[in-house]
Amino acid sequence: MPMAEYVKQLRADGLPADAWLRTHVRAGGRIVKVAPCSMTIAGTVAEWSRWAGRTFAASGQHVVAGALTPVTISLEHDHGVYVEPNVWVHHAL
Repeated sequence: MPMAEYVKQLRADGLPADAWLRTHVRAGGRIVKVAPCSMTIAGTVAEWSRWAGRTFAASGQHVVAGALTPVTISLEHDHGVYVEPNVWVHHAL
């Protein structure tokens, strides 16, 4: 599910469905927007195989346990990249 849709999911009490976001909102935070490219991790296919604990038999997008988004693998370029979204929450000080 895209992060922009995920952050809009609310419980019956109007608080975010996500526990982490709910904690921020309860503490007075305001969800500002999604940061679609918050963290990028690039590596060789061998590195990604080691990090993910699995092999990649084809180029394309692959689901990796614990990742928020698929990892894009290119066997032709010996390259894998993971781009993780995040959410900006503003807290007044």
